Amino acid sequence: MPPTHSTPEPYSTAASRDSRIRVGIGGWTYAPWRNNFYPDKLVQRRELEYASRHVNTIEVNGTYYGAQKPATYAKWRSETPDGFVFSLKAPRYATDRRVLADAGATIGAFVHGGIAELGDRLGPINWQFTKGKPFEHDDFDAFLDRLPRELDGIALRHVLEVRDPSFLCAEYLALARRHHVATVFTDSEEYPSFADVTGDFVYARLMGTQAKIETGYAPPALDAWAKRAREWAAGNEPADLPRIGAPTPSGKPRDVFVYFISAAKERNPAAAMALLSRL
Repeated sequence: MPPTHSTPEPYSTAASRDSRIRVGIGGWTYAPWRNNFYPDKLVQRRELEYASRHVNTIEVNGTYYGAQKPATYAKWRSETPDGFVFSLKAPRYATDRRVLADAGATIGAFVHGGIAELGDRLGPINWQFTKGKPFEHDDFDAFLDRLPRELDGIALRHVLEVRDPSFLCAEYLALARRHHVATVFTDSEEYPSFADVTGDFVYARLMGTQAKIETGYAPPALDAWAKRAREWAAGNEPADLPRIGAPTPSGKPRDVFVYFISAAKERNPAAAMALLSRL
């Protein structure tokens, strides 16, 4: 159970800085969390402050639907502790279009629209494609060419969330690896699920929380995800996840991002904290 006072207890800043593995949730404003995650009587304006001290990363979904002001990003940064990072969902106007090669202006408007205000809190940018968007090599290649690689001298990390079965091919893997972009792994049965590593970090979105389980996932499943996260972080690849091609372990340490998303959303904070406790 969460504490009942209104002042968040700090997350372990040492663990947040030193570990390559980050575990979090999607967003921080969700009414049911006020019953089972946020302390009683915690004012809504302090929910980000509280959440960022109990998980060490949050994926922001709001940026997928609309632009945020630079002052908003600066405010998010000021409310979160050292070592915390946000991942941002890139705008749907860039990815949900017939010709991806034409997305350059939208991409630029987002990247140069204020996210630099996050500073060292800026994590990966998730470019999510709809289930009906098929893999077209040349158009996708042109899109990836348009992704900026740095912002104000800081390297940008891009991850692709591909949801159409046509991406289950060696050609996609080769293209993503050539552009040095990561690919989302999801345990969802609704979308393609493959764990081939295509970038220098790993990004997993876990969608299997269950309302009847207090921690969202059963303890053995959380143990298994902790083991996989450690393997990814060590530069290896878990042997028990589906792939398109053969494993390509690098042996080089990697950053790992794991988010509990969707499904029984009311259980996602508990799942994230339970996984963090194992790490």
